[in-house]
Amino acid sequence: MIIQGLQKLTLLDYPEKIAATIFTSGCNFRCPFCHNASLVVETDKYDKISEQEVLSFLKKRKGILEGVCISGGEPLLQHDIEEFIKKIKEMGYLVKLDTNGSYPEKLKRLVENKLVDYVAMDLKNSRLKYQETIGVKEFDLSSIEKSMRILLKGTVPYEFRTTLVKEFHRKSDIGDMARWIKGAEKYFLQQFVESDEMIVTGLHGYNEEIMKQALEVAREEVENAQIRGVS
Repeated sequence: MIIQGLQKLTLLDYPEKIAATIFTSGCNFRCPFCHNASLVVETDKYDKISEQEVLSFLKKRKGILEGVCISGGEPLLQHDIEEFIKKIKEMGYLVKLDTNGSYPEKLKRLVENKLVDYVAMDLKNSRLKYQETIGVKEFDLSSIEKSMRILLKGTVPYEFRTTLVKEFHRKSDIGDMARWIKGAEKYFLQQFVESDEMIVTGLHGYNEEIMKQALEVAREEVENAQIRGVS
């Protein structure tokens, strides 16, 4: 495991759980609005955290923390992710996985082997604008659709989520995405906020009024769509 960050306490990353968040290094996407640019494009510049250090911390926090969120980057890039999660589960922790959905085979194994208790999958944009939004030309969307189908079966609690950025998302995209995941348990529209950790600067989020309008569009297809992070 290549681990580049550890947030020792979070009340936000794992719904309704007191958790820690592990950030793995590397991603196969280059989304311009990514908030974790240091995990994506400059991985050699930062110190790594050993797997043993993380596991030792989690062992000491048993009975205090309820869950562990594994985020990134893209965690499913890690070759030994399954073995790592097994060690966490053996301590009695719940595990939440954040993923971009591009590794459906790994996701399926984790779900089938009950190694994840909650999955949050990013839905980047409508089909027509996906490659542009993730910064990877000619990306094959079949992997995204396979991951969608795995989650839509409802075998494991899950959510889809989209960060809305003015330069990338329009009303029609919201409708297209919601139809793509029609019937989903949860769909969160997240307000984009610029930070110092961006891959590309100068992007903009929508205000609360526009976010609410986007929510109305999403709810035409996903009844339990919600807004997250509106300030």
